[in-house]
Amino acid sequence: MDIPRMKIRLTEVAAQAEVSEATVSRVLNGKPGVSEATRAAVLTAIDVLGYEVPVKLRPRSGALVGLIVPELTNPIFPAFAQTIETGLAMRGFTPVLCTQTPGGLHEDVYVQMLLDRGVAGIICVSGQHADTQEGVERYTALVDQGIPLVLVNGYREGVRAAFVSSDDDAAIELSLRHLIELGHRRIGLAVGQTQYVPVRDKIAAFRRLAAEELPELDVDEFIQSGLFTVEGGGLVARRLVEKGATGIIFASDIMALGAVRQAQRMGLSVPRDLSIVGYDDSLLMGFTDPPLTTIRQSVAEMSDVVVQALLAQINGDMTAPPELVFRPELVVRASTARVPERGTSANLALA
Repeated sequence: MDIPRMKIRLTEVAAQAEVSEATVSRVLNGKPGVSEATRAAVLTAIDVLGYEVPVKLRPRSGALVGLIVPELTNPIFPAFAQTIETGLAMRGFTPVLCTQTPGGLHEDVYVQMLLDRGVAGIICVSGQHADTQEGVERYTALVDQGIPLVLVNGYREGVRAAFVSSDDDAAIELSLRHLIELGHRRIGLAVGQTQYVPVRDKIAAFRRLAAEELPELDVDEFIQSGLFTVEGGGLVARRLVEKGATGIIFASDIMALGAVRQAQRMGLSVPRDLSIVGYDDSLLMGFTDPPLTTIRQSVAEMSDVVVQALLAQINGDMTAPPELVFRPELVVRASTARVPERGTSANLALA
């Protein structure tokens, strides 16, 4: 049985796109006299309002879109990949997933392969754009060629692409205030490699907020970097515990899980002796032992905007929007608790 389609209401679309109803009608009927930017705005409005885009206005069936993500061992990247792929497929595109692994193909190689296949656009999640040791010329070249491009997490100046990011400043504020409310004063920040934009943003936020809220804290001593791995998290956790930290904020859930394991090896209990806050709220973090308190990235909402931003460019609107920043959410579980009193096993372990 055929499912009836919602009839597009010109007034709603016109209001959403901030154009006249006559303009919406011209777009829907393929009439001339409408700029590509206006046409893109109308099609995006139709999509946002949940209407089905008329067949004649859709991109050609199966148009390819490249989706480049880091290694899939970190659960947050499969989460982004799945939601973005679903959004693309629902709009008639065929996503091509390219995964970067250590020792594997470089992002530049993937991009050239995608261009050779005539992709309609490219999406990069936490790619080379997030690495301050890498130049941005590869991206400016794509923009200059008119290739629709969306970059996720890692804003860089000088690139006229669409950027969609999670608010790292808000993430640190939520984590830090949570631990302070639990009575913690010796709070550490554990991050990955410091050349990455999100890491630098988290460090800057931690320095600023700690200066305001924890003026007695030796910030330089309580910011430690390692690798974005379980082992890296464990190593950094040990350093911070040895410095007297009772609470630690991590830049990824994977690192936080490594810290839980390291604490257990040191004879400490989480959260009785050490409180741990992760970042991402990736799959299964509510089922770890203990369930992890963490910062949840707005993966579904961010992915939807990523797809919309790419669609707008494909439809001719190459005007780069400002960076679109999404506020994350603190998810409190069982890996954080009130600061341990003197004489607990945490202090004994350091004696």
